[in-house]
Amino acid sequence: MSDDPSPETSWSDLALTELRQRREELQAEIVQLEGRLSQIQAEIESSFAGQSDAVARRIKGFQDYLVGALQELAVAAEQVELIPQQVLVKPSPLDAIAAKPEDSSTQPPLTAAGQFQPDGALIRERLASFGNQPDFYADPWKLRRSLESSGAGYLEDWFLGQGGRGAQPSSGSRSRNALVAAAAIAILGELYGDRFQTLVLASQPERLGEWRRGLQDCLGLAREDFGPSSGIVLFERPDALIERADRLEERGELPFIVVDATEQVIDIPILQFPLWLAFAAGPEELRTEEEFY
Repeated sequence: MSDDPSPETSWSDLALTELRQRREELQAEIVQLEGRLSQIQAEIESSFAGQSDAVARRIKGFQDYLVGALQELAVAAEQVELIPQQVLVKPSPLDAIAAKPEDSSTQPPLTAAGQFQPDGALIRERLASFGNQPDFYADPWKLRRSLESSGAGYLEDWFLGQGGRGAQPSSGSRSRNALVAAAAIAILGELYGDRFQTLVLASQPERLGEWRRGLQDCLGLAREDFGPSSGIVLFERPDALIERADRLEERGELPFIVVDATEQVIDIPILQFPLWLAFAAGPEELRTEEEFY
């Protein structure tokens, strides 16, 4: 028998050698790509690290501008004379709830900023408790999620600084804004019971769907809690919301109006109701919303 290797053995050895060479080449390419990736990441960090603070400051400045503009518009709306002076103006139900009958003739009415001052201790206590561990088994209409300190700060200013009528910076997403609104609803429920109804304004059905899911999750609600005769009503158009709020006031109830962060223009009649919370979005959030929808 001949000692020369068979043709099959030669071909297998050759194929194995080629595979090993190819593996070594691929490993070398991987090492080069990993080095290039590290270099690119270092370049990105060095290029944009100094710009992030400037971008954040510009966004914060724009939010502050929107909040201030809405507050000024609310003050201007209060000063607009919509009916002749000789016609008696029907007092707001909020004034009737807050004022003491025996002192109404001797004490001046509360200003908007002082409307919740008598309940300041309760409001601060509830906001502090909302920052603890979430209570997933709380009763319906009680907050079941944990509220971040920033959201608690916004609500404290809204209740005690703005008297329940004003704009606050958006938390960055609709779900987080729904959590802030849910915390406000939980506190208002303790203060007014069933005498108020929440009206949410967002101009897209998809956005209203996000609000419904967010509030339903945060407050332990069912789908039956969202509707014309329920605790929360969703609106795409401001005129329908205003009509509903007017009917609530005629029945002696309080409308609590929540305005989505994408609503860049708010009708003046909305600003004249006793309870409204508008979220002011920053430029980046508005840009993301426009790209998404």
